[in-house]
Amino acid sequence: MRVTQASRAAGFSLIELMVVVAIVGILASIALPSYNEHQRKTRRAAGEACLVAVSQRLERVYTTDLSYAGAPAIGTLTQACEPDTLGFYNFSVATGAKTYTISAAPTGKQAGDSCGTLSLNQAGVKSPSTSGCW
Repeated sequence: MRVTQASRAAGFSLIELMVVVAIVGILASIALPSYNEHQRKTRRAAGEACLVAVSQRLERVYTTDLSYAGAPAIGTLTQACEPDTLGFYNFSVATGAKTYTISAAPTGKQAGDSCGTLSLNQAGVKSPSTSGCW
């Protein structure tokens, strides 16, 4: 009689195992989208920091030349940015004598970002102006 009880008590039944797998699946389906959104926000903040760094470099060019037109290429301007940021955004700059607009278009895993393309101009105007994007 003892042998029968010991063999019955060992291990998990298939139903118990399937319940645990279902619970883990439900928790993962709730947590994964939240984690992905957190990563997008973090990469967006890095993109914004890069835009501000490029803006500061352009202001230094204006201080010395009294014009934005002679600014270096975007590749040179983004050297101050984190290398990882450059993998998630395509940066571009349009300069005139007294104006500039820097844009960061999301790419790769960041392409699904709800804010879309971020931009900053010489007056400090940031777009998009929706709440939570800047």
